[in-house]
Amino acid sequence: MNATRIVLTLALGIALGAGGSYWAVRLITPVQANAPVTNMEPAPGRKVLYYRAPDNAPLWSAVPKQDRQGRSYIPVYDDEEPSFDAKRPKAQAALGPRKVLYYRNPMGLPDTSPIPKKDAMGMDYIPVYDDEGTDDGNAIKVSLDRVQRSGVRTEPAETREITRPVRGVGTIKPDERRLTVVALRADGYIEDLFVNATGQTVRTGQPLFRVYSKDIQVAQADLIAAANAMGDGAAGKISPPINGTMQRLRNLAVPESRIKEVLATRTNPRTIDWPSPAAGTVIDKRVVNGQQVLAGAELYRIADLSQVWVIAEVAESDLSGIKVGTPAVVTLRAYPNDPIEGRVGFIYPDIKPETRTARVRIELPNPDGRLKIDMYADVLFRTGAGETPVVAVPDSAVIDSGSRQVVFVARGEGRFEPRLVKLGRRGEGYVEIREGVRPGEEVVTAATFLIDSESNLRAALKTFDHREASR
Repeated sequence: MNATRIVLTLALGIALGAGGSYWAVRLITPVQANAPVTNMEPAPGRKVLYYRAPDNAPLWSAVPKQDRQGRSYIPVYDDEEPSFDAKRPKAQAALGPRKVLYYRNPMGLPDTSPIPKKDAMGMDYIPVYDDEGTDDGNAIKVSLDRVQRSGVRTEPAETREITRPVRGVGTIKPDERRLTVVALRADGYIEDLFVNATGQTVRTGQPLFRVYSKDIQVAQADLIAAANAMGDGAAGKISPPINGTMQRLRNLAVPESRIKEVLATRTNPRTIDWPSPAAGTVIDKRVVNGQQVLAGAELYRIADLSQVWVIAEVAESDLSGIKVGTPAVVTLRAYPNDPIEGRVGFIYPDIKPETRTARVRIELPNPDGRLKIDMYADVLFRTGAGETPVVAVPDSAVIDSGSRQVVFVARGEGRFEPRLVKLGRRGEGYVEIREGVRPGEEVVTAATFLIDSESNLRAALKTFDHREASR
């Protein structure tokens, strides 16, 4: 098209003579696109956003300047900046063109620029428009279309019970309150052994062994002598001498039935069948047939295993959430598909220095005897169960910088308010909010990085404005 104009101009110049040459020069001059522009003053009444390179290179300037060829940078006015209205909702597009407030770092860093620029990786800074910038007060405003594209999700803060699972490893132990030790209070000899194996079950009063004891023989003889001294008139009466000899036999733990038998028959049996003082299972036997036993020596240990203990080892760091009455689920490795519900009955007052663990006791019923001593068990404590409900939000709603914790509260129409919060217990994907958020307030739970980046940009922009104002 330009070549055609030149040919026509030359032809016209030839036809018109010298006058035609003048007009040819006037027509050719505007097509010299590379001629230097030495004067590019801003138009009066229009606001200049920035200046761009005259050859459309990706170069900008905040003040008038010239390139290496001496060409002036071209001013870009506020009514010329592209507004991307095609991407805006119709309700926002009806409000008119958008105005660029500043340009932000494409990686979300707290770095802004009043003019277009690129970062160190060559990525263009992203324009921030007046309808998606900051709001008054502490709220951050983000356009609704960006909220939808970024996948921002909210959830109301609710009052709920915060439970956190704490795991430990336990061992089945007999109930110490249901243990009985069988021992003699006098020296003797075992002449016959009726319960002769560990693990046997015994009843109260069932004979355990037959024993001869000289001290018991002497005490029985004294009782018979005291009864004979009283004569037949003493029948049915307990005189002081008789009472004293009877008490001596009681002190030797001789059964009351044997004492009454000696007093009634006036006979002195040489041996005595020693009865079991309790019912249960023999878990320890330290006597054999024919053995000499000394006073106080442990012969049997009998345990009532209808109820047992689980002694669980819990890490010291998890001990704060466990209290007496905390629910616990015990899963025996012998019966992995049959967990047993229980509660913490006692927390021992010491910490094992080797493992830095504390012992926690759970009491379990064992009517059928399935729970064997020293069985291993996996224990799951549900800490926090049954306690007062507290205000809680999902873990993903909290932005934790280490020194402070922030939650963004949605205020509607793309506005989000950052709140400093104090956190409490955590458990099952939720965290307790002790201060900063009220029940029912909507908090951002997804894409919090978007709101956080806008908040950082706002802080950076305020700092920039304060520095500019102080100059």
